Amino acid sequence: MLLWKGGAFFNGIRSIAGQLYNQSRCLQRRFVSSQDSNERDWNADDVIRCLQGARNVVVLAGAGISTPSGIVDFRTPGTGLYYNLQKYNLPYAEAIFELDYFFSNPKPFFTLAKDLYPGKYKPNVTHYFCKLLDEKEKLLRMYTQNIDGLEKMAGIPLHKLVEAHGTFSTATCTTCLKAYDGQEIRKQIFADEIPKCTVGECKGTVKPDIVFFGEQLPNSFYKHVEDLSKAEVLLVMGSSLQVEPFASLAEMVGEDVPRVLLNSEPVRSFVCSDRPRDVLILGDVARNIRDLTEKLRWKNELETLMRNAANETNSV
Repeated sequence: MLLWKGGAFFNGIRSIAGQLYNQSRCLQRRFVSSQDSNERDWNADDVIRCLQGARNVVVLAGAGISTPSGIVDFRTPGTGLYYNLQKYNLPYAEAIFELDYFFSNPKPFFTLAKDLYPGKYKPNVTHYFCKLLDEKEKLLRMYTQNIDGLEKMAGIPLHKLVEAHGTFSTATCTTCLKAYDGQEIRKQIFADEIPKCTVGECKGTVKPDIVFFGEQLPNSFYKHVEDLSKAEVLLVMGSSLQVEPFASLAEMVGEDVPRVLLNSEPVRSFVCSDRPRDVLILGDVARNIRDLTEKLRWKNELETLMRNAANETNSV
C-alpha cells in the first residue's frame, strides 16, 4: 500500500474498513454534546468513564498536536506549511514531497528539512498526555503522521510508536540504498548542502526516511494494524484524516468502540458516521486535552510528568 494524497487511490485498508458514505447520511449525523445523552449517543462524560477503565487505547495523531510547539500544520490557509512553500517556486505545494520532483530538484526539500529536523521544538501537553496514557498502562499504540520526533522526545516507547509517515532518525541513499543514521547527514543539511552517499563512487543523494507520496509506508504500520481490532478507545488528535492509508485506520475499530476526535474542526469520517459512540471535541487541541485531563483527575500527574521532563532537558 502506498501513501496517497486524498482518497483517489486506495483499495487495501479502505476495502477492509468498508465504510461507504453519501450525502444523506452526512446530513443525518448529529454532533454529540453533553446535553444530548437521552438518545444514548455518547458524550464527554462517557469518554471519561471509558478512559478511566480502558487498557487498550489507540491514538492517531496529526500535525494539529504539534502546532502548540510552534510547528505549522500543513493545510491551514495563509499559515500552513503548504501555503508557506510558495517561496520555493514549486509547481504545486505537494511536489516537495514527491520523488520525481525530489530527484530533479532536491534543494527545496532539504531547505525545508532544516526547519523540520528534530531538536528545534519541544513536546507540548498533548504529547505528554499520550505519555501519561503509557505510564498508566493504557496506551496500546500511538500512530503519528508527524515527522517532528516530538512523540519520542516526550518518552513514548519506540515499540508503542508507529511513525507512519517516516522519520528523520534514519536515512537511505537513493542510489545504493545504504542506510545512514539521521545525525550523519544533519550537519550537511544545516550547512545547506545536499547529503551524498560516501560508499565508493556512488555519490547518490541520501534522503531522510520520510515517506513521500507514492512510497511504501514503514513495515511497522502494517505489522501493528491488528491493534485496531483490540482497541477499547480510539483517540484521533489533530488530524484532518485526509491522507491515505493513515485515514482509514479510524474506520478499522469495532462499531461499538468509542472514537473521540480532538481537532480544531470536524472531519468527514466523523461527521458522516452513524456510530453512536463517536464524540467530537472541537477547538484548541491542547486546551481540550488539559480539560480532559482535569476531568479524568490526572492533572497533577500530567503536570509532574511535564515538570520532570523540563528539568531533565535543562540538566542536559
